[in-house]
Amino acid sequence: MLEPERERETTIVTTDGGGGGGGTLIAVVLLIAVVALLLYLFGGQLFGNKTTKVDVDVSAPAKTG
Repeated sequence: MLEPERERETTIVTTDGGGGGGGTLIAVVLLIAVVALLLYLFGGQLFGNKTTKVDVDVSAPAKTG
């Protein structure tokens, strides 16, 4: 009686379960926060719609007390 042929090699594939997504999410949130901060600070000058007017009168005498 002949025995049936059996597989002699077995390939085992392992993964990390996709645990690297948390770091990517944090990086994206930080990038969006930095871009939002830069637009808040410099967005007016970039888009040309922010005018700054400083009106200081240096010839007026100082008030005391």
